[in-house]
Amino acid sequence: MKIFACLAAATTLLAMAAPASAQFAKPEDAVKYRQSALSVMGTHFGRLGAMANGKVPFDAKAAAENAQLVAVMARLPWAGFGPGTDNDPRSKARSEIWTEQAKFKTAGEKLVAEADKLAAATKTGNLDALKTSFAATAETCKSCHDAFRNK
Repeated sequence: MKIFACLAAATTLLAMAAPASAQFAKPEDAVKYRQSALSVMGTHFGRLGAMANGKVPFDAKAAAENAQLVAVMARLPWAGFGPGTDNDPRSKARSEIWTEQAKFKTAGEKLVAEADKLAAATKTGNLDALKTSFAATAETCKSCHDAFRNK
């Protein structure tokens, strides 16, 4: 039931994501939004990583549920990178996000595509499919972090 509630909440957030940038009262709200979305995505991605790396037993149902949440959450943070959000001291975002917006947008689109592939791979119930897709998705995360995130 918890997973269903999480999926319902994530779906609701996804529906609100498109107009989200217009709804932020202050730039800090946008930063909190994007950080929250990335944190939730990271939590579920980490659960998949634990299975892919053999740290916890593979559970096909849990993998599919977590991957679906990663796919939903991968769509959300981008609205939080709007104007005025580049100078928040709590943010690890690099200035290249705003100076190289096309490259950043492409990186976000690639993450969404890889997250969708990850969700599809987990639906097969095959651990090897999870490992392969997890590695590709992790590389996409890493390349974006390397280019657009301060350490």
